[in-house]
Amino acid sequence: MRAIRRFTVRPVLPEALASLGVLAGNLRWSWHPPTQDVFAAVDPEIWQRTGHDPVRLLGAVDATRLEELAGDAAFLEQLAAARADLDAYLTDDQWYQRSGGDGPRAVAYFSPEYGIAAALPQYSGGLGILAGDHLKAASDLGVPLVGVGLLYRQGYFQQSLSREGWQEETYPVLDPDELPISMLHEADGSRATIRITMPGGVDLAARIWVAQVGRVPLLLLDTDVEENPDHFREVTDRLYGGTSEHRLRQELLLGIGGVRALRVFSRITGAPAPEVFHTNEGHAGFLGLERIRELSAVEGGPELDFDTALEVSRGSTVFTTHTPVPAGIDRFARDLVEQYFGGASAVPGIPVERILALGCEDYEGGDPSIFNMAVMGFRLAQRANGVSQLHGHVSREMFNGLWPAFDEAEVPITSITNGVHAPTWVGREVFELAAEHGADADSADSVWQAVDKVAGPDLWSTKRLLRERLILDARRRLAESWTKRGSAPAELAWIDSALDPDVLTIGFARRVPSYKRLTLMLSDPERLKRLLLHPERPVQLVIAGKSHPADDGGKKLIQELVRFTDDPEVRHRIVFLPNYDIAMAQPLYPGCDVWLNNPLRPYEACGTSGMKAALNGGLNLSILDGWWDEWYDGSNGWAIPSADGVEDPDRRDDLEATALYDLIENEVAPRFYDVGPDGVPSRWLEMVRHTLKSLGPKVLATRMVRDYVRQLYTPAAITGRQLDSDFRGAAELSSWKQRVRAAWSGVRVEHVESSGVGDAPEIGSQLSVRAFVSLGELSPDDVDVQLVHGVSNADDELVDTSIESLSPAETYQGGRYRFDGEVALNRSGAFGYTVRVLPKHDLLASPAELGVVALPA
Repeated sequence: MRAIRRFTVRPVLPEALASLGVLAGNLRWSWHPPTQDVFAAVDPEIWQRTGHDPVRLLGAVDATRLEELAGDAAFLEQLAAARADLDAYLTDDQWYQRSGGDGPRAVAYFSPEYGIAAALPQYSGGLGILAGDHLKAASDLGVPLVGVGLLYRQGYFQQSLSREGWQEETYPVLDPDELPISMLHEADGSRATIRITMPGGVDLAARIWVAQVGRVPLLLLDTDVEENPDHFREVTDRLYGGTSEHRLRQELLLGIGGVRALRVFSRITGAPAPEVFHTNEGHAGFLGLERIRELSAVEGGPELDFDTALEVSRGSTVFTTHTPVPAGIDRFARDLVEQYFGGASAVPGIPVERILALGCEDYEGGDPSIFNMAVMGFRLAQRANGVSQLHGHVSREMFNGLWPAFDEAEVPITSITNGVHAPTWVGREVFELAAEHGADADSADSVWQAVDKVAGPDLWSTKRLLRERLILDARRRLAESWTKRGSAPAELAWIDSALDPDVLTIGFARRVPSYKRLTLMLSDPERLKRLLLHPERPVQLVIAGKSHPADDGGKKLIQELVRFTDDPEVRHRIVFLPNYDIAMAQPLYPGCDVWLNNPLRPYEACGTSGMKAALNGGLNLSILDGWWDEWYDGSNGWAIPSADGVEDPDRRDDLEATALYDLIENEVAPRFYDVGPDGVPSRWLEMVRHTLKSLGPKVLATRMVRDYVRQLYTPAAITGRQLDSDFRGAAELSSWKQRVRAAWSGVRVEHVESSGVGDAPEIGSQLSVRAFVSLGELSPDDVDVQLVHGVSNADDELVDTSIESLSPAETYQGGRYRFDGEVALNRSGAFGYTVRVLPKHDLLASPAELGVVALPA
C-alpha cells in the first residue's frame, strides 16, 4: 500500500559527533578525500551502499554505532582534524582576498542546473557540471559568489535500457530532507518564501533551500508548497521537461524569483547584496527585468525611468552563452510572453512593449513573432562571452544580426574558455603520487610541477590501478543493467571477464544529441571489431550517455550502439553503461587512457570531459573543436581530421570515421603497446607527461574563474558603481545614448585625404590622413573617428587590421570637422585603410555597444 505522507527522520548525533553534521552539511566533502575518509570510517558498508552520501549515511547508521564512535579516541581525532580543516578553509584568506583590487563585494551566479555531487542530482549534462565546477573553484579561490538555481523534485531522469536496448526513463521523487541542503528560515522560524504574480493575478510561491558549496551558498527555489495550486506546485517538477509554457514558468522563477530570493537571503543572513549578476546561458535572463523593476517600480526605491534603470542593470550584468546552435536557445511565442507580462505582470510597472522588444528577433533572418532568451540576454548585459575561443567566433557569427554594422571580429562577445575542478575529477592517487615527489596535495597548480620527478614505472602502475578501478565499477554497472534488461544470473558469467586492466582503454561519455555523433565509431562495424579484437594491440571502449527523453533520434543512436555492444563476439571489449552521472564519471575519467570526442565541428561549444581526462594523464583523441581546437599542440594527443566543407553528411561521417580508425590503428595503439624491457611504454608516457604539464594549468576551473574575475566581474563591478552610486551616471548615459541614436543619421564621413607616401611607398613611410566628417547635432566628444588599416585582400577587404584614433584639427560651420592622424607603414605587401566614426563614452564596454557606425559613402 502507498503512504499518504512521507518524511525523513534525521538522527540525533551524540554531542561528541556534532561535527559530523557540520561536515555533512557542507558539500566540500564531495571534493575533499580526507573528509570522505571520515564518513567511510563511520560505516564502510553503509558508505558504499548510500553511494558516498553523508546525509543518507548518517540517516542509516544505528545509534549503537554512533555511541561507539563517540567513545573512539582515534575516530574523534580524525573527525576533529577534518572539522578544523573545514573551518580554516572557510575563514582563511584565499587568492581573492590576497589579490586586492576593485573586485565586486559579491557576485550572483544564475544557472538552471548545477552538477556538484551525485548526492544532489540537479543536473543533466555539461552546463550543470560547468556551473558546479564554477562554484567550487570560486570557493577555493575565495571569490564571494552566491549561486541561484531551482530545486527539481525529480531532478533530470534516471536512464535504463530495455531488453531491446531502448533508453527508458524513470523519475524518482527526491526528498529534500535526504539531500545535503537546508531550508532558509525567517527570524521567527517560518520558512522564507518569494512570490511572483502570474496571469490572472494568482501568485506563484516558492520556498528557498540553501546548499553550502564550500564558501559559496547556493540558493535553490522550490514551488512544491501547500499554498500553490497543483499546476504551480509542478513548476519545479523536473529539469528540461514539460511544455513551452512550463519552461517559461521555470525561467520566470529562476530569473525573477532568483533575484527576490537573493534579497531575502541578504536580509536574513546579512550577506552583502551582489554587485555583479552573471547569467549562465539565457534561461535566467529574466533576472534583468526584476532588477529594472526594483529600480523603477519599487515603493521607496529610486523610481528611475526604464532607460536609466536598464543602464544600471546591464552595466553590472555578465551573460555567458553556451550554445553553438540556434536549436539550443530557448525561444517562446511572443503571445505567450505577453500573457505573462501584460495585465497582472510578473514585473509590475514595466511596459510590456519594452519587455517584448528586448527578446524580439527584429534583425535580418530573425522571426519577430518569437521571443528569444539569448537575444534578451545580450541586450540586458553589457558584457558577454562564449566558452572557448572557437565558440566566441561562432557566437559572434550567430548573433552578428544584433550588431549588423560591424564585422564579426568586432561583435562584442569575448571568450573565456571553460575549465574543470581538479579536486572533483582527478583520482586521489594522482595527487598522492605527486605529493610523494614534493607537490602540495591541496594545490593542483603544484601537481604539474612534480610530473617529471615521478619515475615511469610508478606513473604507469598508477594508471593501471585507476584503469582497474574503472573496470570493476563498469562490471558492477553492467551486471545491474543486464539484470534490469531481464537476464538471469546464469547468463552473466561473462561480465566477470569483461574489459581488461592491461588493454588500451578509450572513453566516450556525453549527452547524445545528433551533432556529438555517438555512433561515428560504428561507421565500419567490421573494422571496429578488428580494432577491438586485435591479437597484439586490442582496444576496449567504455561508453555512456543520455538522450533527452523527447529525442527519439538520440535514443535510436543509443540503441544502435547497444545492439553492437551486445554482440557476444565483442561485448568483453566494448560496453555501454547506462545512467551516466557524476558517480560514474569520477572513476571513468581517471581510468581511461584515451578520451574520444568526435562532434560535428564547430558545434561543440567547449566540451570539458576531455579536460578531466587530461588531468588524469589521459590523452585526447578529438576533432579540433571547442577547447581542443585551442590547446592541441601536436604532442598532447591526436587531432581527428575534420572534413569541413563536405556537404554530404554521410560522406563527411565516412571520411572522419576512417581517419579515426587510422589514428587508433596506426598511431594510438602502437604507441600504447610499445613497451620497453621494464614493461613501460616510454613514448606513451612522454605524451602523458607533456599533457599534464601543458594542459594541467590551462584546463583548471580556478584559471577560468580568475579570468572571469579579471576580465568580466571586476570591470562590471566598476561600471556598476559608476552608474548607481547616485544614479546620475546612469541617467547621463541613458540620455546620451538616446541623443546619439536620434542624431546618428546626421553623422557622415564626407571626404578623406592622404599624403606622405607618394606613388611608391616603402617601409618606414609615414601616411598622413585627414578626414572631413559631418557630426550633425553631435560634438567631437561624442565620437571616435578612427583610421582602420591593415592588409587589403583581393576583394579590397581589410584583414589583420589595426586602429588609430584621429584627433580633431579644425571646426567648420554646420557641424562639420576635420580629424587628422598618422600611421607608419611597418610591413610590406598590400595595404589598405578606411575611416569610420563610432560613438564614444567612458561607460561603454565596447564601441559596438550601440550597434551604429558611419563609413565613407
